[in-house]
Amino acid sequence: MTTTPRSPRLLLLSTVILAVAGVALLGVPHGQEQPAPASTAHATTDPSSAAEVPPASKPIASTVPSATFAASTPSAVESALPPHGEGVAGDPAVQRNLEAAWPADLSSNDERELLAAGRSLLRADATGVGRAKWPEDFPDSGRAVAPAFATARFRIQAAIARRDGSPGKAVVHLVWAGMDRGGTFTDLRITDWCFTRAIKKGRATWTPQPRT
Repeated sequence: MTTTPRSPRLLLLSTVILAVAGVALLGVPHGQEQPAPASTAHATTDPSSAAEVPPASKPIASTVPSATFAASTPSAVESALPPHGEGVAGDPAVQRNLEAAWPADLSSNDERELLAAGRSLLRADATGVGRAKWPEDFPDSGRAVAPAFATARFRIQAAIARRDGSPGKAVVHLVWAGMDRGGTFTDLRITDWCFTRAIKKGRATWTPQPRT
């Protein structure tokens, strides 16, 4: 039998095709093989995986701390106060609590004047010190009057000044501590002094109102 010789072009073409196919196979990385369908089905039906996913009908609990919402409740405000007997270290917390409860609504000059007057009046009322400065509020300041609280243990823990219903009225809220004549020391006492705006010598000033 006579064998027909193959064309050189056909041999060359076959060699090129085989070479290209070989390069293509070698160029496919091992990580790109598609996973078998059986393993995929097993992963989606694995009981341990399904237990970790919450049901769609059940809402996921909020991640916001509950303390954030509780801060607006009265119980949270009370818990922010330091315990009785905390001492000077607890006074900043009392001041922050007052400022958070009553946002500022006066000018800085008015607030400064009212706070100075309120502190002075409270000290004079509780300890007797400085009553001569307020003769209209303490008409008996010239007589010997035993103070209700000792000067040594008296301190103002916090104070704020705010409007009292109208621009011409204000109130100073004071929280203080002191020891009475019986020897009992109590902190977190609360006193309010009311003021009205008046014109004296051509200047607007705040005048304290008589205690009732």
